[in-house]
Amino acid sequence: MGDRVRVQVRVGGVVQGVGFRPFTHGLAKQLGLAGFVSNDSDGVLAEVEGTLPSVAAFVRRLREDAPPLALVESVTERSLAPTGERGFTIAASQAGSARRTLVSPDMATCADCLGELFDPTDRRHRYPFINCTNCGPRFTIVRDVPYDRPATTMAGFRMCAECAREYSDPGDRRFHAQPVCCPNCGPTLRVLDAGGALLAGGVGEHAVDADPIVATARLLAEGAVVAVKGLGGYHLAALAGCESAVAALRSRKHREDKPFALMVPDLAAAARLCVVSDAAAEALTGPERPIVLLPRREGAVEAAVEGAVGAPGEDVAPSVAPGNRHLGLMLAYTPLHHLLVAELAAPFVLTSGNICDEPIAYHDEDALRRLGRIADAFLLHDRGIHIRTDDSVLRILRGAPTALRRSRGFVPRPVPLPAALPRPVLGCGAELKNTFCLAREHHAFVSHHIGDLENAETLQSFTDGIAHFRRLFDVEPLIIAHDLHPEYLSTKYALDLAADTSLETMGVQHHHAHIAACLTDNGASGPVIGVAFDGLGYGDDATLWGGEFLVADLAGYQRVGALEQVRLPGGAAAIKEPWRMAAAYLVAAFGAQMPRDLDVARRNAARWPAVCRMAETGLQAPLTSSAGRLFDAVAALTGVRDSVNYEGQAAVELEQRAATVWGGAGPVPPTYRAGIERPDGDGPFRVRGTDLVRAAARDVGAGVDTPTVAARFHAAMADAIVRGCEQARDASGLSEVALSGGVFQNVLLTELAVLRLRDAGFTVLTHRRVPPNDGGISLGQVAVAGARDAAGRPGVSTGWTDSLAKPEATRQGHHGGGR
Repeated sequence: MGDRVRVQVRVGGVVQGVGFRPFTHGLAKQLGLAGFVSNDSDGVLAEVEGTLPSVAAFVRRLREDAPPLALVESVTERSLAPTGERGFTIAASQAGSARRTLVSPDMATCADCLGELFDPTDRRHRYPFINCTNCGPRFTIVRDVPYDRPATTMAGFRMCAECAREYSDPGDRRFHAQPVCCPNCGPTLRVLDAGGALLAGGVGEHAVDADPIVATARLLAEGAVVAVKGLGGYHLAALAGCESAVAALRSRKHREDKPFALMVPDLAAAARLCVVSDAAAEALTGPERPIVLLPRREGAVEAAVEGAVGAPGEDVAPSVAPGNRHLGLMLAYTPLHHLLVAELAAPFVLTSGNICDEPIAYHDEDALRRLGRIADAFLLHDRGIHIRTDDSVLRILRGAPTALRRSRGFVPRPVPLPAALPRPVLGCGAELKNTFCLAREHHAFVSHHIGDLENAETLQSFTDGIAHFRRLFDVEPLIIAHDLHPEYLSTKYALDLAADTSLETMGVQHHHAHIAACLTDNGASGPVIGVAFDGLGYGDDATLWGGEFLVADLAGYQRVGALEQVRLPGGAAAIKEPWRMAAAYLVAAFGAQMPRDLDVARRNAARWPAVCRMAETGLQAPLTSSAGRLFDAVAALTGVRDSVNYEGQAAVELEQRAATVWGGAGPVPPTYRAGIERPDGDGPFRVRGTDLVRAAARDVGAGVDTPTVAARFHAAMADAIVRGCEQARDASGLSEVALSGGVFQNVLLTELAVLRLRDAGFTVLTHRRVPPNDGGISLGQVAVAGARDAAGRPGVSTGWTDSLAKPEATRQGHHGGGR
């Protein structure tokens, strides 16, 4: 064969459904190579034959010039004997016994498709399901791999001749785009009223000759609430400037105060409502199209207008985000949304299609049944959704986007693990903001947002999701990692599954999982000083933790410090009524000398004495070191909020009050100072949160305004974090800090803490790809279980392990990062 060579090339990663085969075909043609390319269960398989320089260039450019949605993780090659083959073809997909390919997330409509969508001369003009290999549904429609049309919810739509031609042409942008379709052969829209009567669209003899998009826009402009079927489930929509519509939606959905997300026409519209930094603009316009939490502009706050057809206005009604100085904004990410935005030309609410804490509806029949009590009309289509997926939510932290909810657009893209797992692991996550995580080798597949595991519907979504991931990624876990809390439904699921299958279980302490998630998010394995601040987590001493300083690596940890414990009067009732935490902290801070003229006591006078007695005696008042509850206490003390309607509401509003006088730049206002003591000699140190409450109470009594007290408290908390880390550094020799837990969703606190930690000589790890809240717990559980499995240490992840040197030894050992 002369100087010809033949090489088999295997490409792993997210390489199916992203145009990788036509890219490979075009590259081979350009380089004059013969052979073939196909999909299989491992990814993309190619054989190329030609001159050695051309084959070498082909292999190199597979990685360097890959399509924009591809994620190339590996390119391996094996020499073969030349065959003399001429020409290059795209072969049929090959099935295999083991599935190793990665599935792409759903991606926003690309610029090319958007141009065609609004081109009157294009055959897909105004077609709401336009897509190509560079955009459109992926994860939400795939049933199995290899990712081919028969394995998706598009299997029932037979392509017309023109679509089939595009699908079969390697030079076409729609070559093997599995959801490809057009008005002649693809899904259709229809609009129904709440009673099921057809208002617009549909097919066949019963179709109504009215544009469903125009009809939906008119309904919204007239003040209706409309259920809209999207990529991963149903949304509920209402005109943002129409107070009556938004208030009706809030009432019917039983969502008292939690802000609604808004879809806005474009970046300019976003900038009229909110302050949009360069990082925020990049996040808003990226292919994932998440919701981004942004500070409102003055004038965009609580300006209500009643929209009229043709002139709906762009103001935001008070009920969109009551009492909140931020808005969650997103741009259109499907052709349907683009058409609706263009027709309405105004921001509109687009919130999850559910009631209160239920999972979002994604089957049509279920949506019509459950949402019929909320929506005045329905905009439906007949493309099936295989897996429900909520919108992702980001916040800009330290100039970069940080995930608060990782879901559509990001899932199921894997999170790489610092070291390969010896055996596959299932992490079952926590109770609130639940995700699960299935992992094998270097890949951790963190699930889409499941929600709070507090009802049968959400638990069913959790179990269905695990079954789907196990099938899709061919992961059969041998270890099941779970939280220590015995009453979490995720823990009970793990133990029941293990009992039925004889699989190995591993309990992972909640705050260790937080730090392990932060380490994994940063590609590190520790040891580090871990600061885990959140609402509540079950400690290894059976008390409720939440303000923890750990020295930890992935396999083990030591609790070296914590916020001092106070009582949680009434248990769960204190989480919903922050004034109870104010009472508990005031009892602990002042005892019999508690000030008698505090407004928080007057506002809650009927129950104040009884709750104070609970705090004094410990009756129905367990101990907690929770940082979240300390924020609640100060929020109630300063009059920000006595009760909450969603998790973290008091802390969110306290942060926003603080931000009105101090945004993290310039001089720091005078701060309070929390004492640090070691009540047990060589045991963990205690940070006296009571000192901060005592100082705040005195300021409140002296008439200091709430924003100033809130800012001083935030500065004092950051100071306490730094001094606690200094204590841990003195004992361990470590100088790298990992910050995790829901409290570090607080931008003001996190940015100040990072700044001060760096000034004190620390390097700092924070979250980016996975949330600092409990949405990251499942990843941390997997990382801990894998590290302990590799070290031959099964069981519960508590206390020191041999892999984590004791403090005396680490003075000469590691100073952060992976090993």
